[in-house]
Amino acid sequence: MTLGELLDLRGPRSGRAFVLIPLGLIAAVCTVDVLAPPDIHLGPLLVAAPAITSAFAGPRLTTLIGFLAVGGQIAIGAARGVLTTENLQAQIAALILVSAMIVAFCLFRDRHEHQLTQSRSVAQAVQEVLFPPLPQRSGTLEIASLYFAAQDEASMGGDLFAAARTSHSTRLLIADVRGKGLPAISHASLLLGAFRAASHRQPTLPRLAVHLDGAMRWDRRQWQPHQAPDTDEAFATALILDIPDQESVVHIVTCGHPPPLLLDHGHAETLPVEWIAPPLGLAGLTADEYTVESFDFRTSDVLLLYTDGVLEARSPEGDFYPLSLRAAAWSTEPPGQVLQHLGDDLIAHAQGRLSDDAAAVAIGHRPGDLPTAGRGSS
Repeated sequence: MTLGELLDLRGPRSGRAFVLIPLGLIAAVCTVDVLAPPDIHLGPLLVAAPAITSAFAGPRLTTLIGFLAVGGQIAIGAARGVLTTENLQAQIAALILVSAMIVAFCLFRDRHEHQLTQSRSVAQAVQEVLFPPLPQRSGTLEIASLYFAAQDEASMGGDLFAAARTSHSTRLLIADVRGKGLPAISHASLLLGAFRAASHRQPTLPRLAVHLDGAMRWDRRQWQPHQAPDTDEAFATALILDIPDQESVVHIVTCGHPPPLLLDHGHAETLPVEWIAPPLGLAGLTADEYTVESFDFRTSDVLLLYTDGVLEARSPEGDFYPLSLRAAAWSTEPPGQVLQHLGDDLIAHAQGRLSDDAAAVAIGHRPGDLPTAGRGSS
């Protein structure tokens, strides 16, 4: 096996340049040691060669560099006529031992990295099954979504969004589950499952809200039915929307969630939601107690849904993200471009460090396939 093949086992071609460092070190130590006065011994420095190699290469190349280092030590002893001395033999033995330990470390590290890669692949697959992306088109609508997970190495957290088709409209859900980590993901997957299970039956928005609220409440209390209501704080703020195919209107039920922004011609206006139900899992309302509010959603508008993580993203100076101000500048863009601008601007504002999950959904009418019926009113 050639040196190039050994490098290819480890990673990118940049390793070909890095290998010159331990090779140069071995050559330099051997040369200087042979030319130095008899009382100067630099041979022990050869142990640095396999140690450096382990930083960018795998166990095979590290073993090869270790053999070259031992060979260099033997060459030094032969050149200086001290090959049979106990001191040099002890140095060679120590170099072999340390090189073997470094190779063993490489083997352990590579095995751990392989297991970590497999775990990440499985986690990614699970997350894609539990949290599939939104469709880019639904009926007369164009939809785009954005998600930033605050937890390192995760692509999903407690924020969620989902869409479903009815016979004449598109239903959307955006929610923010309290908490972080696996408990939040568990409750988020529960809400998504409940939304999908109920949507195909095409209930009214109030009945859908009751179903989602009941799913959260049942999940909290199924194992502790006698638990006091205020001792468990598992809940989720949510927006439930219905957008008819042939009307310029959006119907909304608000469950403790920030209201959407309506973008149009240089303006970003928060929809004036007047009735807000408690978060899902805390409401306990009947369908008759929920209020559906309707707002104009014209062909030129873009509706922007978002979670608290967007509003609460802070700059290093502690300033909150000015969503309405920034979004107004993107009001003439299609949904995909709006979220592209939002994502770039949000990360720049927080300098890449979000303290909470952040999700957003942008919805607009598809060009050439716009609603033709009358407009709704708030």
